[in-house]
Amino acid sequence: MIPGHPEGGGAVVRCDGAALVYGRTVALTGVTGEVGPGTALALIGPNGSGKTTLLRGLLGMVDVAAGRIEVCGRAPGRARRGSIGYVPQVADLDPTFPVTVLDVVLMGITASAARFGALPLLGDRRREARGRALAALESVGLAEAVGRRFGTLSGGQQQRVLVARCIATRPRLIALDEPFNGLDQPNRDALLRIIAALKDDGVALVISTHDLVIARECCEQAALLAGRQIAFGPREEVLVPDLIERAYGAGASGRDDLLLKAEEA
Repeated sequence: MIPGHPEGGGAVVRCDGAALVYGRTVALTGVTGEVGPGTALALIGPNGSGKTTLLRGLLGMVDVAAGRIEVCGRAPGRARRGSIGYVPQVADLDPTFPVTVLDVVLMGITASAARFGALPLLGDRRREARGRALAALESVGLAEAVGRRFGTLSGGQQQRVLVARCIATRPRLIALDEPFNGLDQPNRDALLRIIAALKDDGVALVISTHDLVIARECCEQAALLAGRQIAFGPREEVLVPDLIERAYGAGASGRDDLLLKAEEA
């Protein structure tokens, strides 16, 4: 069982004609749709299509130039403490940084508390945080790895530690950036089980991925992007050959695999 999180009704993510920009450069336009509790949304599209931009937009790291985005009922960056978790790509991290697995998870709790002006984690607060961190590691199957150096773990194990770091803050939403990249089958299966458990616990997830098989296996919804929103809705309505061609280009080199996967699913 995943540790509990704050309850709340209604959409966890709501977008209405949102356009996201870096400075004066428009990166993504026309994003409209909702993600409810216990639901996963797959972000699908070619490189540079806006998948990471939308993830960052949900975190308040990219400006919304037009339209509206709400996360947990508030503007991006103004959500309640711990209500949003973010799992970056493992490749973005320095594997030589000398921290233990437990330290990584505790840093997530500490950062979440500090961001909203909470008191330092001392005494009873630190013991409570440690208990939450251990429970989160148990939920991702890494209870025995608490004292290991983070950099000595496999890429798949590191990914699960980063998910545990999010779980420990008890979020309503977790955003994952290409979480399945480079995972072997055991770690891929483990991450799928973790995602299923999070959804059962009412957590909403937004997952950037290139893999349509994964998207169909763990996500109820999909958003197809190509610098603009091509489609947003139930996966069986979005991940179809004609819409995929609109995102990737008809007959685009190397994309036959995508079209075949869409037709076979």
